[in-house]
Amino acid sequence: MKYGYSFLLLLLLFCCKVHTKTANQQPDPDLHLYLLVGQSNMAGRATPVGPDTVTVPNLLVFAKDKTWQPAREPLHWDKPNPGTGPGFSFGREMATLVTGKIRIGLIPAAHGGSSITSWVKGGYHDQTKGYPYDEAIDRAKAAMQTGVLKGIIWHQGESDSNPAAEQLHLVRLKDLINRFRTELDAPDLPFVAGELGYFKEPFKSMNQVLNQLPAQVPFTAVVSAAGLTHKGDNTHFDATSARELGRRYAQAMQNLQKGKSVK
Repeated sequence: MKYGYSFLLLLLLFCCKVHTKTANQQPDPDLHLYLLVGQSNMAGRATPVGPDTVTVPNLLVFAKDKTWQPAREPLHWDKPNPGTGPGFSFGREMATLVTGKIRIGLIPAAHGGSSITSWVKGGYHDQTKGYPYDEAIDRAKAAMQTGVLKGIIWHQGESDSNPAAEQLHLVRLKDLINRFRTELDAPDLPFVAGELGYFKEPFKSMNQVLNQLPAQVPFTAVVSAAGLTHKGDNTHFDATSARELGRRYAQAMQNLQKGKSVK
C-alpha cells in the first residue's frame, strides 16, 4: 500500500509538471503571423480558380474556429460566397521568401462593406453582424499564443470614398494603426495598406489620401493598384488582379522588414 501511494504521488506530480509546461508554452518563433484586415477587397470577391485552391506546405490559415489549417481560398467567411482576395497570394509569396523551418500563418479578419468608423473598440458592422476591430484583436491575440506577429496588411476605403469621409480618413487610419500596435504590444509592427482600384473617380481621390500615410507614420507603406482590373462591378478586383495585389503586398512587407523604402 505504501508503494501504491508513492506511485500515485509521483504520477500526480508528473501530470502537474506536464500541465504547467503546456500552459507556459512559448509561441513558436518560426511561425510568422500576418493579420489580414479591411473590407471586401481584402476578404476577396473573385471566384477562386487554379492556384487559389492549391495548398502550400508552409502556409497556414487561422480558421474560423481558431485552429491552424492548410491555407487555401477562400480565407474569409465574412459574407456568403467569399472568394479570392490578395491574402492568399500574399501568404504564398511570403512563404517562398522565407527559409529553414519558418512557416507563414494568415489571420483573416476583414469585414466586407465596413467603413473605417466601424474599426474602433465596440464598433459594429451591420452587414456582417460583427465587430471588426474587436474580432481582429481577439483573433490576433489567440493566434499569437502559437506564433509571432510580423505584420498587418490592410485594404479599405471604398465605403469611405466621399468628400466628407475623406477629410477624416487619414486621421482615422493613423489612429487605427496606433491602436493595433498598442493592443498587440508591437510598436514598430509593419503595416501595409493598399490603394483602391482605379475604377471610379472617388477611389482615385481616396488613393491620394492613402498615399500620405508613409510620410506620417513610421513602418508603413502603401502598395499601388495601378494596372489592376475589376471583375465587372467597378469595385472588386478580379482573381488575376487580387493575386497580383497580394504579391505587391508581400514585396512591400519584405521591404519594410528590411528597412527599405517601398516607393
